[in-house]
Amino acid sequence: MFTGIIEDMGIVTNLREEQDNLHITVKSALTNELKIDQSVAHNGVCLTVVNIKNDQYTVTAIKETLDKTNLKSLKINDKVNLERAMKLGDRLDGHIVQGHVDQTAVCTNIEQQNGSWVFTFKYDPKLNNITIEKGSITVNGTSLTVVNSQKDSFSVAIIPYTYEHTNFNTFKIGAEVNLEFDVLGKYVSRLLELKSN
Repeated sequence: MFTGIIEDMGIVTNLREEQDNLHITVKSALTNELKIDQSVAHNGVCLTVVNIKNDQYTVTAIKETLDKTNLKSLKINDKVNLERAMKLGDRLDGHIVQGHVDQTAVCTNIEQQNGSWVFTFKYDPKLNNITIEKGSITVNGTSLTVVNSQKDSFSVAIIPYTYEHTNFNTFKIGAEVNLEFDVLGKYVSRLLELKSN
């Protein structure tokens, strides 16, 4: 389990394909605190550390993960949001995040305001995921609050600290992001789906 509070932005240093798998090597200030078999969220995707060397570590994404997330589009030198799994008894500063991406979305608008930014994302509503106004959403692993919730889109407001310490500062219109919908939203979505059947 995670909280959606990003600890570091790692830099992708190597990508190696092996059959349907992708081995991703990341340079991070967190590396010296990691161990083999540890879970780390990469843009919100929970992956297992399989190798550590100096200030870099490697994780492996399988086909299922690549098909459903933006990890398939990674390039060398890309920045990825990183968070280690929460410890039992830790303060929950974000919200409960599983590290299981529900689907991707596309950034459709970036509005710079007086000291903050508003990012708008559009997603495919056919997968029956929904956002809730003022509810939680995870975008590339970052715990955020939904504003302007629509059937197939939503916005989030980003403060300067979040902008500087996550890969939101690399987003352009058209950028693909990973979404994990709030557990409550998933529950409501499932109820609505059952009611319509």
